Amino acid sequence: MNAPPRMGPAAKGQMVLVLQGGGALGAYQAGVYEALCGAGTEPDWVIGTSIGAINAGIIAGNARENRLPRLREFWKRVEQDSPFGNFTTVATGIPAFFAPRPLTWGPGAKVRVGLDTASYYDTAPLRETLTELIDARILNETSTRLTVGAVHVRTSEMRYFDSREQPVSLDHIMASGALPPAFPAVRIDGEAYWDGGLYSNTPLEAVLDDNPRRDAVIFAVNVWQPTGPEPESVWEVMGREKDITYASRADSHIMRQKQIHRLRHVIRELTRHIPAGAKTSKECKELAAWGCSTVMHVVRLLAPALASEDYFKDIDFSPDGIRARWQAGIDDTLRMLERAPWDDPVDPMEGIIVHELSKRTGERVAQTA
Repeated sequence: MNAPPRMGPAAKGQMVLVLQGGGALGAYQAGVYEALCGAGTEPDWVIGTSIGAINAGIIAGNARENRLPRLREFWKRVEQDSPFGNFTTVATGIPAFFAPRPLTWGPGAKVRVGLDTASYYDTAPLRETLTELIDARILNETSTRLTVGAVHVRTSEMRYFDSREQPVSLDHIMASGALPPAFPAVRIDGEAYWDGGLYSNTPLEAVLDDNPRRDAVIFAVNVWQPTGPEPESVWEVMGREKDITYASRADSHIMRQKQIHRLRHVIRELTRHIPAGAKTSKECKELAAWGCSTVMHVVRLLAPALASEDYFKDIDFSPDGIRARWQAGIDDTLRMLERAPWDDPVDPMEGIIVHELSKRTGERVAQTA
């Protein structure tokens, strides 16, 4: 039986979902997935860092009919409804996510306890939660490819663990979200890894550098504000510094990749002008291999800044905050699906085309969801 025709963005090639790290801000990513799922568009490949790796693992690690319910269950479990807000999260943790290690606070931070427990919080609760919400068998048997990024502690090298290349487990997902000094490193084959966001919080390069190259529509879901107003207090400075740090270098990386892919298209065109007899030579074949016709549409979505946000926004697991970000993810994705810019004509010399909704410039939106 022939497979049904691919519709929507998937008709343009592989459909890729790239998810940033950002703690509680990751509820926006779940909303993006819900909108895609509701439109009948499932990703062929999910790439994530930190909370993005957790969301990605839940998506890839479940049968399609269970993905959205399991995402909802995860975000329901990590809700923190307290009159003291984020201070409760800092002091007591989140039962389904992390628990404080009192002996490492204050003077205890100087005690040599070993890397595996040198953190302010214990993430054993998260491992228990993910064990219940991710099917380890499906994680590597599904047709949905999963890639998560983590940083090697000793060498500071970024490593992407890819289910196409090797079995991916909860350890890899946990390692991708092991942000120090809050969370402990996770060992894989005896080597310690930390949160991939320390090196690259927007793991877009994993797909742009993939080999072999394929036509793709890439939903790059960002949760940190790359632009914003000048801060006017130390508290605001701290918040803006965090945005700049974790918004990552996606813009410069995309510009470099646009140049590289344009050159590949130039090489493709030049090889068409080589005499037929010369094309068969070893040298020409090697040079021609650098050319390609791949077109990648990068669809950039950006979570809005909520009116209630402050420096601790990435630990704002309040029910209202989660609902507002989740709904914003749904709304933005539906707007982009309605526009369908990947269907517009493109310059044949361009290999990467970037699409985004009207840019937000740091303005805050009401938390009405």
